[in-house]
Amino acid sequence: MSKLKQIAILLIISCFIFTIGVVGFMVIEKWNFLDAAYMTAITVSTVGFMEVHEISSNGRIFTIIMIFAGVGYFLYIAGVIIQSIVEGEVQSILGRKRLDKKISKLKNHYIVCGYGRIGRVLCQLIKEELNDIVVIEKDDTLIDTIEKDKMHYLPGDASDEDLLEKAGIKSASFLVAALGTDTANVFLVLTARQLSPDIFIMARASNPDVRRKLMVAGANLVESPYDTGAISMGLKLLRPSVSSFLDVALSRKREAIQIEELYIPKSSKYTNVALKDSGIRQDFNLIIISIKKASGEMLFNPHFETLIEPQDTVIVMGKTPELRQFSKAINPEKK
Repeated sequence: MSKLKQIAILLIISCFIFTIGVVGFMVIEKWNFLDAAYMTAITVSTVGFMEVHEISSNGRIFTIIMIFAGVGYFLYIAGVIIQSIVEGEVQSILGRKRLDKKISKLKNHYIVCGYGRIGRVLCQLIKEELNDIVVIEKDDTLIDTIEKDKMHYLPGDASDEDLLEKAGIKSASFLVAALGTDTANVFLVLTARQLSPDIFIMARASNPDVRRKLMVAGANLVESPYDTGAISMGLKLLRPSVSSFLDVALSRKREAIQIEELYIPKSSKYTNVALKDSGIRQDFNLIIISIKKASGEMLFNPHFETLIEPQDTVIVMGKTPELRQFSKAINPEKK
């Protein structure tokens, strides 16, 4: 039963009991409305302050009935309150246990530490591709926002080793250190690297001088939101057309042109096939921008005779439906 419905029922019962009492005393004792209302109030509330007039035998019987009605009503109110408290606690406990169970089953997932402005935008971007995200946030005021966004989360200090292990750091693929201070991010990166030597760690740095410390602590990649924002603003001023194109290409709108990177496994039919023979352009209407080799070498605007080799990462541009079709063609066994 919803809270509003319970409140409505309580109000209806209150009005019903009070009306019966007033009418009863007016009819049985021939009292005026004020005296009957006063007697009803002190009777139902079981205060028993004083009787306004001498009561007849029938009036006393009616008063006894009203006392039992008042006691029953207040017991009902107490029951509703207790039920609400108990149900809320039980739902909270069960909900937390279900969420912990889901988190324990995640593999190769993302752990995002900090759900501030940057952390939230990052999580929403990742969630467009997959839902395997665990957020760690110690600010209680942000928990409602996390629940509203339907994120898996753990409340507490992200640098707590037990909490990181509960988030599945040893089975996760990525960890993002997006806490509010550089000091907290450095300590988090140190702790995370000790717990999981192979995990990919991206860290946020507000101060450029902290970048080197984060790299030494174990971060694979360090990004400064302020530097990135300044570069984006400069590009919009100096290269507005290029900036507009990148905004469209990097957006997540289904109708927009997007740039995507796709990994080529050894089992793919495109392995050891030249670009001219792959049919990528003809079959999917996609543009090959670059190919990143397994060694890390980047081939920009590759020649049409370039061979697609195992473990290459193909960077392509096109519309979302075609990109998804090509992704399925690369690895049809992948769901």
